[in-house]
Amino acid sequence: MMYPDSFKIEPSRRTPWVILEPGEIFIMGRSITENPGDFYRPVLEWISRYAQNNLKKTKIVLGFEYINSSSTKWIFTILKELSEMKDIVMNVKVTWYYEQGDEDMCELGFILRSLVECPFRVVEVDEMNKNRYEKILSGAI
Repeated sequence: MMYPDSFKIEPSRRTPWVILEPGEIFIMGRSITENPGDFYRPVLEWISRYAQNNLKKTKIVLGFEYINSSSTKWIFTILKELSEMKDIVMNVKVTWYYEQGDEDMCELGFILRSLVECPFRVVEVDEMNKNRYEKILSGAI
């Protein structure tokens, strides 16, 4: 198979919702896991395989109610891995969502944007919650 199979992780109180499919990478929620390596390592492995073999357009959706510093390092690593994709400027679009008034998440979005050479939007929404994530995932936003 050219692409890895889809990979999904349901959200918890401490971990984000993750949906990895050819053409779409979706990571949203809360990331305050005590050992982010255990959580993010399989995500990074999937993304590494995908980045090596991908030849199609990919939409990346990221957003966090809260993310601790050790989880942020993993998101940096994931974006760095994605930056290895062929023709990233033409094929990848990233959207970073943050809650209105959350200046830390807004600033983190702009920092992340500086790491990759592709279209990267930082979007303010009225609130970050499961209803918002479902709307974003369904394309209603």
